[in-house]
Amino acid sequence: MFDINQAVSLHADATVLRAHRAEILATNLANADTPNYKARDLDFSALLDHEMDAASLTRSSADPLGAEEIGNTDYESMYRIPTQASLDQNTVDVQAERAAFLDNAMRYQAGLRFLGDQFSGLISAFKGE
Repeated sequence: MFDINQAVSLHADATVLRAHRAEILATNLANADTPNYKARDLDFSALLDHEMDAASLTRSSADPLGAEEIGNTDYESMYRIPTQASLDQNTVDVQAERAAFLDNAMRYQAGLRFLGDQFSGLISAFKGE
């Protein structure tokens, strides 16, 4: 039997994590001039590993797609260690944040494209094309 969840779950979880990381990075950039603001980020690979482990443990035959987990976005972020001290104790490095945001955005787009291709392939297979 074909399990659609196995076909797309890794990339779907990665896409959700990338969207959440984009919010965190955008918040960092928005607070670049806020005194005492501490820049945050996610340990993306550790969180993805955790999501995949949790998904494999909690999904049962009664809930094969993990519908009960949808909307659970309680991701733990970490504070960045600044590369250079600032007088106002703000730890945002605007150049590093922009680079991280751009890298994350490109990976997010790639994940969406991959998911779209997967679903297109599945629809074609179901139609017998």
